[in-house]
Amino acid sequence: MWWRNAAIYQVYVRSFADGDRDGVGDLIGVRDRLPYLADLGVDAVWLTPFYTSPMADFGYDVADHRDVDPLFGTLADAKALIDEAHGLGLRVVIDLVPNHTSSAHPWFQQALRGEKRERYIFRDQPNDWESIFGGPAWTQVEDGQWYLHLFDSSQPDLNWDNEEVRGEFESILRFWLDLGVDGFRVDVAHGMVKPAGLPDVGTGNQARMVGREPVPFFDDDGVHEIHRAWRRVLDSYPGERIGVAEAWAPTPERLAMYVRPDELHQAFNFHYLFAPWDAAELRAVIDSSLATAASAGAPTTWVLSNHDVKRHVTRYGSLARARAAALLTLALPGSAYVYQGEELGLPEVLDLPAELCRDPQRLRDPDSGRDGCRVPLPWTRDSGWANPWLPIPADWAGLSVEAQDGVPGSTLELYRAALRLRRSFDGELTWHHSPEGTLMFSRGDLLCAVNLTEKPVDFGVEGALLLASDVPGAGDSAAWWKVKCLP
Repeated sequence: MWWRNAAIYQVYVRSFADGDRDGVGDLIGVRDRLPYLADLGVDAVWLTPFYTSPMADFGYDVADHRDVDPLFGTLADAKALIDEAHGLGLRVVIDLVPNHTSSAHPWFQQALRGEKRERYIFRDQPNDWESIFGGPAWTQVEDGQWYLHLFDSSQPDLNWDNEEVRGEFESILRFWLDLGVDGFRVDVAHGMVKPAGLPDVGTGNQARMVGREPVPFFDDDGVHEIHRAWRRVLDSYPGERIGVAEAWAPTPERLAMYVRPDELHQAFNFHYLFAPWDAAELRAVIDSSLATAASAGAPTTWVLSNHDVKRHVTRYGSLARARAAALLTLALPGSAYVYQGEELGLPEVLDLPAELCRDPQRLRDPDSGRDGCRVPLPWTRDSGWANPWLPIPADWAGLSVEAQDGVPGSTLELYRAALRLRRSFDGELTWHHSPEGTLMFSRGDLLCAVNLTEKPVDFGVEGALLLASDVPGAGDSAAWWKVKCLP
């Protein structure tokens, strides 16, 4: 089962590589860089939405689920990308966006004309639900009714109690599976089903509750019936096609429900992503993640960054910590996700001009915008982009692929070595005693030691050093050893 321990690389398509030189990344650009990804050592590529869209939420507002937006290329480009990736030994996972459509979708345009509104959630009176992007989650139309949108007003929520909606998405799954994709990352997999009667939450600041405590509009038990139906579709195709849940659940136990044997294969581990740089807290999250995933018979996933959160170089406060975190993450059992640019050590861009920031999430909080983690990837010292859609910092020249390629000790070469070595790791995790503020564990004859303090420590390891983010034992560092006798 390739997906149980795969390293999967997230491509944010509009910021990865620009094949037609219009300043926006595209599928041709991704195709051109597939050899780079194969050489990096990942097993699969996850592509963010490239479907037809007005781009109000950068493609997560889908107007046609079965076609490619001209900004990114054509359906033929998508097919060629899938085939070329397979030729290089890479699997391809694409985004599925089932909670909502674009307001430009033909279905919603029909609804605005008063036709087939049952495909969406229309009410005569709104409740107190708030949009994740800020403000009320309801917008009134000309005839006086209100429609629900848990995200932007241009993203009306679908009504998953409607059989036509369910049938449509099973058809969409089959369309892309027939084209050859190896799986789907399910956006807002905890959404879709809303509780009967749409009860009020009764409090404000609801977006801050998501993933921390129960809210009535997310993580309804009814979503699991949908995932079971999709699992049956996936299992009907050869080649181990998979479903990956982007699910925000208030507890690891609730998250594990999404990866029961008859549901999706993986779920993103946001509890690990948001753990602080602290040995005790990271160990607690790791132990909890392993235990709850194992209870469902699923692999644990590990992720440090993605297109929705600040890059971990910035969150952790230094490149040294980010490099150490990479070795910690890639040594853990399960599946690891790498967000484009983390292999270069890219930080969050915090000083983008306000007039260039277009993330709708900034409506809620100007400091919460996601533009800074979506700045295009620097391929060469002069960026390799012509008029990129977001400016690439000049000081990224030294972080570019060109600057790091083949340079011993560079972050790019650290990732290449780690991704290559992790394929040989096997066995369950066993913790070992280590100095305060550090972590040390083994998997078979691999020993991983991480110093999360600023002071050097002596781990007392005897063995062959495989890889290190810095001098072994240095402050904010991690190292891998091959050992015969464990400490």
